[in-house]
Amino acid sequence: MTAVAFPTSQAPAFHRPPSKILQLLELRAFSEFAASLALLPLLRTAPRGDGHPVLVLPGLIASDTSTAPLRAYLKDRGYEVHGWGLGRNLGLRAGLEAKMQTRLREIHRQSGRRVSIIGWSLGGVFAREIASAVPDAVRTIITLGSPIQGDPRSTNAWRVYELASGQSVDDPKLRRRRQAAPPVPTTSIYSRTDGIVAWRCSVEQPSEHTESIEVPGSHCGLAVNPAVLYSIADRLAQPEGKWKHFDRSGLRGWVFPDPSRHD
Repeated sequence: MTAVAFPTSQAPAFHRPPSKILQLLELRAFSEFAASLALLPLLRTAPRGDGHPVLVLPGLIASDTSTAPLRAYLKDRGYEVHGWGLGRNLGLRAGLEAKMQTRLREIHRQSGRRVSIIGWSLGGVFAREIASAVPDAVRTIITLGSPIQGDPRSTNAWRVYELASGQSVDDPKLRRRRQAAPPVPTTSIYSRTDGIVAWRCSVEQPSEHTESIEVPGSHCGLAVNPAVLYSIADRLAQPEGKWKHFDRSGLRGWVFPDPSRHD
């Protein structure tokens, strides 16, 4: 999680961070991983990809190890998958944004194709930033439980961010330059029972090229949650230039609620 901030003319909205009960329920991540293993034959029926490159960014204080199961699944679906290769994510330290942009450009140049970026939590915030900076290299963005709007203290991890990064979440230098989504197809996947990030902070403003997908589950299990894995495979498999909003018709409606019901 990171300092999610807005232009100084408009203060970011504060949403109450998830409760202690939801924090304890983050232990569900283990059962979500087990469910994905059990449902792997079904998950392998998700659409296969066209081989384009996918870059996966980890969350706060995590490394590429945390995204290994997700990357293995995407490789199985036929994608050219890359970790971020920058060690442990300790926040927006000096030079990090330039390194991420360089990583993106290298993958784009070597493959000759636009890159899809998946960012988990803080990694999703980073994904939006580098896609806004280098949109010609990006095919689509998918964020997982990322605090893409709202006050930084609307998470239960802002103190961890300060310790890891050595920065205050009130530092004006951490204010994001863009409030809007990047100019590429963008999907935010979130859970109302997220125990780390207030779920309202992860809801994307709907538009022709943006959407939100709600799933049941924890924050720490988002990258191994079977509903998340299926929806990621569905989003990535769309032909380039023919992106459409997620289809919730039929049985999908039982698993993926309509995100417009923000009660």
